[in-house]
Amino acid sequence: MRGPIINDTSDPTFYIFAFPISAYERIILLTVVLLIYLLILTGNLLIISLICLEPKLHTSMYFFLCNLSILDILYVSTTLPKLIYISHTGDHVISYTGCLAQLYLYLLFCDTEDFLLTAMAIDRYAAICFPLHYTQIMSKQFCVLLAFPAWFMASVNASSLTYLVHNLLFSDLVEIKNFFCDLKALIIGSISDTTSLKTFILVDAVLMGAIPSGLIFTSYVCIIYTVLKIKTSHGRWKTFSSCSSHITIVVLYFGSAMCLYLTNSAKQDLVFSMMLVTLVPILNPLVYSLRNKDIIRAVKRHTKTRCLL
Repeated sequence: MRGPIINDTSDPTFYIFAFPISAYERIILLTVVLLIYLLILTGNLLIISLICLEPKLHTSMYFFLCNLSILDILYVSTTLPKLIYISHTGDHVISYTGCLAQLYLYLLFCDTEDFLLTAMAIDRYAAICFPLHYTQIMSKQFCVLLAFPAWFMASVNASSLTYLVHNLLFSDLVEIKNFFCDLKALIIGSISDTTSLKTFILVDAVLMGAIPSGLIFTSYVCIIYTVLKIKTSHGRWKTFSSCSSHITIVVLYFGSAMCLYLTNSAKQDLVFSMMLVTLVPILNPLVYSLRNKDIIRAVKRHTKTRCLL
């Protein structure tokens, strides 16, 4: 049975506010968002292909990077195609079922990214703090053991939050002041008493956000302590630089997420939502490619092979 609504004969209709702009500005927005979407798909598909094709990249670090690239593609494909459609047609309406499906997938991929970034921090911790035992610690079985619970726990959490939203009361037409069906926007748009739900979300945020970020912080405290014991400055920089790509992604992702859920402005919500949805997926392949010698060598090797063929 579906959740209760004001009109028992039909589901509510959701109007995605997106960006209130003119028809000409919609063309510009369509072009920019479509370009961003294609860049994200191309960059992450390139990373996935290189990792699959290059035997030297079949290590734990690249296993998690491949998972992250797959996740980024799924992540943006949940939100940006609808924004592209709105920009192209001017049709801002999304069905009740479509809105809940978008919410579930968005939460699923968001939560999975939290855990996956945590797993990557653990990988860097093992590589730097226990270099002699790194391959034994980060075995294929252990990597799968880290990755599978990330997807499972994220699925359980996304299902729980979506079910709670499903039981909220909505009027027949609900305006979503964002460019997708975000949890925060849906709670604001509901006419139910959401006090208990907000309390649940606060507890959930601690479990799904603070704990992963705490584990990442702890990992880097241990990494910094180990790096400081290296005698030469060149050795310290070389060792710590192997973490720089991951640190960049973590700061951007968690920083955007915190700004989004702490702000009370609809305009700021749009800005931080766009950053959260697009910034990490588009920078992920760039950051890891430009700063990673193994990836650069793999690109050159496969480019040279294709040229010879």
